[in-house]
Amino acid sequence: MRVSAKGRYALAAAVHMAQMYDSREVITVVSISERLGISKIYLEQVFSLLKRCGIVTSTKGAQGGYQLAHPPWQVKALDVLSAVETALFEPAEGTVAEKAPEIDMVMRQSVFQPVDQAVRDALGKITLYDLAAQAERLRKEDALMFYI
Repeated sequence: MRVSAKGRYALAAAVHMAQMYDSREVITVVSISERLGISKIYLEQVFSLLKRCGIVTSTKGAQGGYQLAHPPWQVKALDVLSAVETALFEPAEGTVAEKAPEIDMVMRQSVFQPVDQAVRDALGKITLYDLAAQAERLRKEDALMFYI
């Protein structure tokens, strides 16, 4: 599995939104762009996909922006990545299907499909709430570090 920059940015933005969830404020693409150091134009494309898949909702106007459509404990990393990654779990192409179809089939059944399922299962267990909480713990630990 390979996650593109679009997928990584979408997940980072969603985690940031999860951190801000309790405030119930709409969050602008500009503020996310500044906070995370991601291009505003690129984030607009990402949020268009997230909105289309029901991960976020938008409010138009001068006070507009985005909010998570569901509480962070209900949104999985798999949901976010699936919304923006077109080929996240693309079936493996045939490797030796023409000359050795039995080897090709066993590779699909015993290697590629189980690996895809394991990744799918792992991503389906991780919520935005989990990621936001871990990020907050790391932020607090870093704030307590003393450098000599």
